[in-house]
Amino acid sequence: MPMGASQGRVLPSLVKVLALSMLWQLAASAQVAASAQAAAGAQVAAGAQDQKSCWLRDGVSPAPSLVYLLCEQGGLMVTTDAGTTWSNRNTGAKGHLRNIEFSDANHGFAVGDDGLLVATADGGKTWEPRKTDTTENLTSIQFIGQSGWVTGYDGVILHSADGGLTWAPQTTGTKESLENVFFLDPERGWVVGWAGMILRTTNGGKTWQQARTDAAQWSLTSVFFHDANNGWVVGFSGQILRSRDGGVTWTAQTSPVRSSLSSILFDSSNRGWITADDSLLVSEDGESWKAIKVDDQLFLCQLITVNGSPWAIGQLGVLRQTGQGSAWKKIASLVPDDPLKDNYTTSISTPSKPN
Repeated sequence: MPMGASQGRVLPSLVKVLALSMLWQLAASAQVAASAQAAAGAQVAAGAQDQKSCWLRDGVSPAPSLVYLLCEQGGLMVTTDAGTTWSNRNTGAKGHLRNIEFSDANHGFAVGDDGLLVATADGGKTWEPRKTDTTENLTSIQFIGQSGWVTGYDGVILHSADGGLTWAPQTTGTKESLENVFFLDPERGWVVGWAGMILRTTNGGKTWQQARTDAAQWSLTSVFFHDANNGWVVGFSGQILRSRDGGVTWTAQTSPVRSSLSSILFDSSNRGWITADDSLLVSEDGESWKAIKVDDQLFLCQLITVNGSPWAIGQLGVLRQTGQGSAWKKIASLVPDDPLKDNYTTSISTPSKPN
């Protein structure tokens, strides 16, 4: 076959292949761009939805009928009439929050992920960050007067001696993540955490002693002491522990459930309460416990005391005890849907000097 005839057939074929290749690349690029645009739109929508969501994590009642409820996303729901009406406020926090504490009606603190600690001096209307010098997730906070303590991952305990203006680490002797702190007074305190970790101090945290016990088979989530000797700890897999010697030794109590237990307190009638996701545990004597099924699926996670009676906080709502018995009722006036849209609050600012 003549060379010219062969080239005449090959060139049109090559042009056709190149054209098809370019069309395929253009189509692929368009598909990638469309996918990226859809993903970006979904991310924006998810972010907007996250900003409008309120997963309740904790609460505190620093004065009669005054309650602050903390949303993980940074919002606050506030009532001054024990839950009849609510207003929304915003911490402006740029990370997830886990725990809230008020030392009085106006001075409050919230802690969260990546070493986040924010403070307010005006009842939650404005908030500012406080330096913690840690990037660990912070899990709980408590104040006794001007002394405050914060627990966190990797064995972190922070202490403030000046009302929360400054914070410094305390030596814990553990790398286990710590979940909850409870101080009875400025000197005597306890901390619990992962892998059955229990710490106790009798000097405000200058030194911490480990009180590991064979009874603690799982990670622990909450600790409560009724007095200097009598305390309880709860945790994963329905675990309940009891101490009669200030937390030096612990024994296991029989639990009616095997679900994770997240919070414990005793009310003004010395009745014990424990949150267990979809139920509550109650004890009349601190020795034996029974489960009370709740009607609403609220994912209960925290207990607080309001006007002498316990409230059970869940991600999707709050229950409060009614009467003197074991009856609980959902607070219908509380709708945790959009706590970040309040108009009269401001976000975090960095002041030249802490308030």
